[in-house]
Amino acid sequence: MRIIVTGGAGFLGSHLCDKLIERGDQVFCIDNLSTGSVDNIAHLQSSPDFMFVEADATENLPEDLDFDQLYHLASPASPNKSNPKSYIALPFETMQINSIGTWSLCEEATARGAKFLFASTSEVYGDPLEHPQKESYRGNTSTTGPRSVYDESKRFGETVTSAFVRYNKLDARIVRIFNTYGPRMAADGRVVIEFISAALQNKPFPIFGGGKQTRSFCYVSDLMDGIIAAMEKGDKGEVYNLGNPHEFTVLELAEIVKRLTGATSEVEFTESLPQDDPLRRCPDITKAREKLGWEPKVELEEGLKKLIVYLQTMQKPQV
Repeated sequence: MRIIVTGGAGFLGSHLCDKLIERGDQVFCIDNLSTGSVDNIAHLQSSPDFMFVEADATENLPEDLDFDQLYHLASPASPNKSNPKSYIALPFETMQINSIGTWSLCEEATARGAKFLFASTSEVYGDPLEHPQKESYRGNTSTTGPRSVYDESKRFGETVTSAFVRYNKLDARIVRIFNTYGPRMAADGRVVIEFISAALQNKPFPIFGGGKQTRSFCYVSDLMDGIIAAMEKGDKGEVYNLGNPHEFTVLELAEIVKRLTGATSEVEFTESLPQDDPLRRCPDITKAREKLGWEPKVELEEGLKKLIVYLQTMQKPQV
């Protein structure tokens, strides 16, 4: 099939491009490189089935670009305020790609009779009052806080996608992605990469608050299988949680990373939790299990070992 992946040079997008090329599809990767990197797709450039188009997904696609499916993954995603590629640093770009961009891409997919997938986020649940979170939960979010440029624009992107399904008969589905980790993950303040990087240098693990806040961590290969399953098997107009339902505190994650790396790092409590940072986050994936036949296979320790080896290899001097 001919498939477009917006944000295809990013962490998740590049892995999706890998999977689609591997199964024999023709992939058009669209990315403006505001947060993605050509390094993530360098290994695909020699493939006759891969084409990279440096472009902004909020703009119209070339009229002669025909396609069967469109995966819309483009968006800044890091909440780290010190990262120049975070949605905190790129608030207007974030709102535009998830609102105007989603609207434009839905129009393009509708015009071509193509299937569409919008990559939303567990952040639409905010600091949840329901645990674990089901797709039916409407969330506990702030419309004015610093994270709202991401959270609320993703919520609106879901609204846009759903309206196109309802009124324009677009064959679309939505996935809400929970914490994901793996190779090519940017060192942008995400807790997994930050802890491993600290451990490999025997530096302290920086922890906000008391470290009792929880997250569920999904290895990137599992997530890719879930995203493709949602596109291929997911029902029109439906929403699916994609993540690993095994929940860990941040302190537990630090202990596991320390043990796997043999580091001498100790915990360093830095400051209180950032504004609107959720205390608990864990997906209910019953719907994905039953409707898509999907669930994660890679346990946390196995995935962390893979990422540790990858980062160690990346840090070795080139001969």
